[in-house]
Amino acid sequence: MYIKAAYDFLSQLKLLHNASIHTLRNYAIDLNALKTFLEMGSTSPKINYMESYLNRDLSNDSPIDLASISRRTIREFLAHHETTSNRTQIRRISTLRSFFKFLMNQKFISFNPMEEIESPKFEKKLPISLSYDQVQNLFEQPNLASYLDYRDRSMMELLYSSGLRVSELVALNRDDFDFDSLQVKLRGKGKKERVIPITQNAATWVENYLKHPMRYKNSKEHLQEQDTRGVFLNKWGQRITTRSVDRKFMKYLIKSGLPGNVTPHTIRHTIATHWLENGMDLKTIQVILGHSSLSTTSIYTHVSVKLKKDVYDKAHPRA
Repeated sequence: MYIKAAYDFLSQLKLLHNASIHTLRNYAIDLNALKTFLEMGSTSPKINYMESYLNRDLSNDSPIDLASISRRTIREFLAHHETTSNRTQIRRISTLRSFFKFLMNQKFISFNPMEEIESPKFEKKLPISLSYDQVQNLFEQPNLASYLDYRDRSMMELLYSSGLRVSELVALNRDDFDFDSLQVKLRGKGKKERVIPITQNAATWVENYLKHPMRYKNSKEHLQEQDTRGVFLNKWGQRITTRSVDRKFMKYLIKSGLPGNVTPHTIRHTIATHWLENGMDLKTIQVILGHSSLSTTSIYTHVSVKLKKDVYDKAHPRA
């Protein structure tokens, strides 16, 4: 019964709420964790998030009695996993709240064990932000004699220009750009579209990349353009993936000698911090970044203060 209920729940998330594969995977991980805790060694199959809306075999369902899961059971389960990160615990509780709410709505249970179960407070960590000199160092790593490296530099310039998410970057099409008005249309989280400005510098890099002669030729390093709509392409001429962008940044991070874990998302944090330090108001930053809540954007005020304090401590003669 447990596995069937879990699959029905995941299917609803997919079909009615258009949940992403990433979300379904995380929900399945949490539901499997509870299932393992309740079964204590049972050999019933795991919940596969990829099967939540495909054919599935329920002949060997878990014997768990959903109605027997009490509030005390949930507390013991959470205590059993208390060494997991704060973020994971918050996500796990959120998953179980949604799951048991679904079970109540479907009349699988008559009592919701998640009532009065509180989530721990989310421990916000300040995002990493680079100085302007560090940005320049990172951006100088691609070899501009290489067509693929030229692509990487163009991506960097666009990310720093307008603070795009990597998912937004790889989803860009040619007709999303208006180079005359220096604007680009993005498809953000929840398929929300927004039009944001880009700098002339970034526009020039992207235009030159699109016109690069090697984009339309085969070579030992890459194939010519196969996807005629996509902007940033991989070595096979198809649209580049977020994973590939992450790998490229790791390569340049190692070459640059910069400390820490710099990712494409670091550039988004960096330009937001630089905007704030140069006088841009939080509301404008919120709109450009596509944040649904101003509280999300306000974290950059703390980053900005920390950076200024670090510079002060290093520069002060009596520090």
